[in-house]
Parts: sequence; C-alpha cells; structure tokens
Amino acid sequence: MTVFPWGPALLFCPADRPDRYDKALERSDAVILDLEDAVDPSRRAAAREAIAASELDPARVIVRVNPSGTDDQAADLAALAVTPYRAVMLPKAESADGLAGLRGLDVIALCETAAGVRSAGELAAADGVVAVMWGAEDLVASLGGTSSRYADGRYRDVALHARSAVLLAAGAAGKPAIDTVHLDIADLDGLAAEAEDAVAVGFAATACIHPSQVETVRRAYRPSDEQLGDAVELLAAAEAAGGGVFRHGGRMVDGPVIAHARAVVRRATGTS
Repeated sequence: MTVFPWGPALLFCPADRPDRYDKALERSDAVILDLEDAVDPSRRAAAREAIAASELDPARVIVRVNPSGTDDQAADLAALAVTPYRAVMLPKAESADGLAGLRGLDVIALCETAAGVRSAGELAAADGVVAVMWGAEDLVASLGGTSSRYADGRYRDVALHARSAVLLAAGAAGKPAIDTVHLDIADLDGLAAEAEDAVAVGFAATACIHPSQVETVRRAYRPSDEQLGDAVELLAAAEAAGGGVFRHGGRMVDGPVIAHARAVVRRATGTS
C-alpha cells in the first residue's frame, strides 16, 4: 500500500478566498484549494492569481483543478506551473486517458460520476495517481437523481455501492482511498459515525468542508489509548508465539487479526 502523504483530515477551501488559505491550512492536515465547484466561473481567473501568489507549505497543499478537456483546466495548470504545488485533485475523473495533461503531478482521482465509479480500478492503477476519492452528490446528479441520502441521513444504496467500489479499487491497486465530505456541517455525530466506519474499513482520510469538522475526523482516525494498548499487546503475543494461529484474550488470532493490529499502530504512530 502506498503511504498516504497527508493526515486524515483534508479541508476544502475556495480558491477565490485567499484570506482563508492560512487558517484552513492551520486547522487541517492538508488544504484542498478548490478551483472547481467552490468558485463561480467568473471568479476563477482571480482564484488562479491568488493561488499563484500564495506561499503555503507545498507538502500540505492539494489543488482541485477543473475536469479534463476543459479550457478551465488548461488555465488552472498554467497557473500551477509557477507554484511549488504538485498535488492536484481531478474531479469527474473517468478514464486513464483523462490524466494525460497531469503528467508530473501527484493526482487524486475523484470518482464522482457513473463512468468514474465504473473506471475506478483503471484510475487507481494509473501512473501518477497517488490516491482515489469518491463523491456522492455529483454521482447522483450524473444518474439524474436528486439525493444521495435518505431523510434520516443514511446513504442510499447506490452511494454505498460507489463508496465500496472506489475503496476496493484503491486497495487492489495499493493506493489510499479518501472518503467523501459530510455536507451537514452541524451533524458532527453523523460525521463521527461515518469517519469511524471509514477507519474501520480502511480509508486513509476523510475530506471536510468546514473547519469545525476537522477535529471530529481526527478523533475518529486516532486510536484510543485502549485500542493502541490492545494492539501492542497482541503484536507482542504474536511475536512470542513465533508464528501461526494462537489464542489471545479469549479469541483466535491469525494473520488478518495481526494485520488489523498493525494498522492500529500505524494510525497511532504515523508510520508506514
């Protein structure tokens, strides 16, 4: 599995709001400067100028450019060429051919259309792709639908299918997967539940749309002292057992269980 170069909480920031850049970066593990959906087309030229003039830590900056084949993307890439920023998020990614203009950049392929979800495996395996993300709202829009969730906040089946499909595609290619945003900013309990589920099934990060969501995501991805202690104890027992299946804490322990414990330690220590 490719090491995820950022922390678990990625925060979107409209690229036409340079007054928010520093604060967004300060409050998150990495900031996604958004030149696509968050910026009115009439303000994209000013947003590109703002990115070109910014002086943020390039190791913690991702720029969401516009979709492949658009004049906007060409202008986005021209602006990026004079910056040290080399990580981009490609929205509405649908095929490896659409990555041709992004050579030399670290690409997060955002699968948020029916075609993109169907091509998630191809995108995840493509050269230059460092992570894969999914999106619910554009996906449902691409299907002609109106809502990705039920009234109680649960995802509809098509969104859950897309989430799983993208996660599996990323895992098969050895790439990290990023879980999508939780649009209900006030619903921190719902965000916490989704982030905890994301951790449990192997997502590397969750995207945020508001600074208030960051700590909830970080808390979900950070193992508790008890979880870390149990994992360390289990790994020590595995080493003492010298391999093979053994009993620990009343349950059978084999290779997958040991791998789960190692994942907990990795999240706690930030090691690969």
